[in-house]
Amino acid sequence: MTTMAGPRELEYLAGVTGAIKSAIESVIEGKPDVVDLAVTVLLAEGHLLVEDVPGVGKTMLAKALGRAVDCTVKRIQFTPDLLPSDVTGVSIYRQERHEFEFKPGAVFANIVVGDEINRASPKTQSALLECMEEHQVTVDGVTHYLESPFIVVATQNPVEMEGTFPLPEAQRDRFMARVSMGYPSANAELDMLGHHGEHDPLSGLRPACDANTVRSLIAVSRSVYAADGIKEYVVNLVRATRSNPELRLGASPRSALHLLRASKARAAMSGRGHVIPDDVQSLTPLVLAHRLMPSAEAQLSRRAPADVLASILSQVPVPAPRAAASNGSWPA
Repeated sequence: MTTMAGPRELEYLAGVTGAIKSAIESVIEGKPDVVDLAVTVLLAEGHLLVEDVPGVGKTMLAKALGRAVDCTVKRIQFTPDLLPSDVTGVSIYRQERHEFEFKPGAVFANIVVGDEINRASPKTQSALLECMEEHQVTVDGVTHYLESPFIVVATQNPVEMEGTFPLPEAQRDRFMARVSMGYPSANAELDMLGHHGEHDPLSGLRPACDANTVRSLIAVSRSVYAADGIKEYVVNLVRATRSNPELRLGASPRSALHLLRASKARAAMSGRGHVIPDDVQSLTPLVLAHRLMPSAEAQLSRRAPADVLASILSQVPVPAPRAAASNGSWPA
């Protein structure tokens, strides 16, 4: 039987994640929701896709996350000539020893920054599939395991489409969440000019924890309680996308698992040992929207997947308090 997270563990987790977010926000101005999602995905053992125009801090977010948790960070600049072996690694024959030696690729890090991931060929993009799903790399029949925590933070530019390859559905489905940075507010942009105009913003960022601490926080997040009513709510939301006439591709079973894991992490960061419907509802557009494909009619009427999800959220019944917290932790 799985041990549930205790009050002290949750208090510790909330304190550490608060410090992580504060450290990142010293670099990423005026984007608390984006920072909160990045930390949520880290605790939920997922991967994050950051999609927006150039210059809004997509790569800086990934680097700041790595610095804040004092983990190893490697950056891969995806280009059309990038090879799969550049990502995963390659076996080199050492003649003096008469044996092959494995040279790890850039994916062997705690946080892998995939810059402009849609500029690499589908063949190279597919090199990430095993890494992202199974946290391992297989080269020449030998499996090499990736150290926890492991998160891929990939960026892509939605407006400059020359020389790009759309991400395959199988790869988009492996990203737990997608977020857009958006332009900062006027005040945040003024603060950015004042704080970052004369020095590298990352140089002053001090780690809030280390990799061992992150691993312990992940274990606490896993142990957050999700009642049967919450699990049924997640399944009902996911299944509703598959029968909606405005969508020609609904959400996968993997997306249901990702939504539940992210909801547990969100609950833990709020200091709660149980998931409530608000956790699920707030994360549904971020976790499901990038996996959905609108129908031709929806595209003509300019109905984005996020709009369809808003309708689904309003139609799928929310579990009653007793069903959502059968352990008695959520007041009726």
